[in-house]
Amino acid sequence: MKEVHATFIEALDRTPSVKSFRFTLSKKIKFLPGQFLQIIFDETNRDNKKLNKYLSISSSPTKDYIEVTKKISDSKFSKSLLGLKPAEKILINIPMGNCVFLDEYKKIGFLIGGIGITPVISIIEYIIEKKLDTDLYLFYSNRTDNDIAFKSELDHWQSINNKIKVYYTVTDCAPLDRSCLYGVINKDLLMSRACDIGGRIMYIYGPPKMVEAMQALSLGIGCNPDNLKTERFIGY
Repeated sequence: MKEVHATFIEALDRTPSVKSFRFTLSKKIKFLPGQFLQIIFDETNRDNKKLNKYLSISSSPTKDYIEVTKKISDSKFSKSLLGLKPAEKILINIPMGNCVFLDEYKKIGFLIGGIGITPVISIIEYIIEKKLDTDLYLFYSNRTDNDIAFKSELDHWQSINNKIKVYYTVTDCAPLDRSCLYGVINKDLLMSRACDIGGRIMYIYGPPKMVEAMQALSLGIGCNPDNLKTERFIGY
């Protein structure tokens, strides 16, 4: 892990409430798909949890920029991100985290809700750009159609790679998009869409309660505990 300066490039809208922020780094830092970093707005007080926060990397290590993605709120941290000007420099710690993808993984799966999609994007984009022969399922749950971040990218990736299967679920209302399923991620859904899921390396990112529920679900359908990779987003 190293502290480096990052230069802000641009912000991109992912949903009405989710934005991505792109930066270039003062020097090349190697990281693995699935890792995260810390953005430091308050350099004088590193313990300032309101202004110094951890965010998953939502870009592939193959890119010449670093991207993070956040659901925007009224917090001081969100306001600081939104206030960044092009060419402005900030300090980051990078890389962190062990819930990562390795090239030798041939069959993987993701059980994801909401903003937990951010490290998944880094992994899938990496698989696409490296042209890896990886078979993957993504189950991605959101409250409504409008909450699905990175949908255009995910739709494109599965259209050009038949080993990528994405299943969107919407929980709060019947989806308008016919590519989305109505309901939660449960045993019936997993067994009907991915009957071999028990033999895959499974990734679960998100808030603690969601991670615990998906971990129990995975174990209940026969996943090997050694193949479960989890990361809890705390204080996000």
